Amino acid sequence: MSRPEDNLPPDLYYSASESHKYTTSSRIQSIQSSMTLRALSLLSLSSPSLILDVGCGSGLSGSILSSTSPSNGGPHTWIGMDISSSMLSTALERSVAGDMLLADIGQGVPFRPGTFDAAISISAIQWLCNADSSAEEAAPERRLARFFNGLYAALRRGARAVCQFYPRNDAQREMICGAAVKAGFGAGVLEDDPGTKNVKLYLVLTVGGGLAGGDVTGVVKGMEGVDVVDGRGRKGKRGLKVKEKKGSKAWIMRKKEQMERKGKVVKPSSKYTGRKRRVVF
Repeated sequence: MSRPEDNLPPDLYYSASESHKYTTSSRIQSIQSSMTLRALSLLSLSSPSLILDVGCGSGLSGSILSSTSPSNGGPHTWIGMDISSSMLSTALERSVAGDMLLADIGQGVPFRPGTFDAAISISAIQWLCNADSSAEEAAPERRLARFFNGLYAALRRGARAVCQFYPRNDAQREMICGAAVKAGFGAGVLEDDPGTKNVKLYLVLTVGGGLAGGDVTGVVKGMEGVDVVDGRGRKGKRGLKVKEKKGSKAWIMRKKEQMERKGKVVKPSSKYTGRKRRVVF
């Protein structure tokens, strides 16, 4: 069975007719609703919050966020991002409550640091793994890095994000999780209905600083069927954190990543980054 991302880029695949068909399908509405409610439960929001809906489409998930009852911590305010103008037009026709932005998440998340209390994404981030061009900037690794770095910056300290996604294979799953961890998130992958054709994967992300003991993976650790992914801090033989030498390539790359997360312009890296120059007389 072919995957939608194998056919066309999302802005072309979701044409006006495809957007209408997607939005009016009772089967898709049911699946989208159950996945959104599952993601919302993993966010564990106890009060009305400002939520970023990544790949909001026609606003099916956003409608659920807006209609969440006060007893469940709602209603929530949401802002959506999507690359398909047709999907956003369909959302406007439905008069959804949230604000929406036409944007490519592979180019980053264009909001001020600490804007959102939480983020949600349903069936969107796997599209980042498809390169629509041979240009280096269009490589999946680059697009994933820009997205997760931007998302990390846009969330407040202690916030959570839940991304439901359909990886093509284990390699793609590891690439997505690795990009999230590299951006600074604590990450865990939760599988619903594992081993069946209805398996659903949820990437649960946390921004440090909001959990007891400073363990940013605490939101998912201990849950049944959760694979915790946490690559923060390389350790030596005795479990001691390896100190990077100032001026080394690893030190320079880490500093550049920190600057990118702050929204600063950073020169692209190359094979010469961090290489010592020979002394010439």
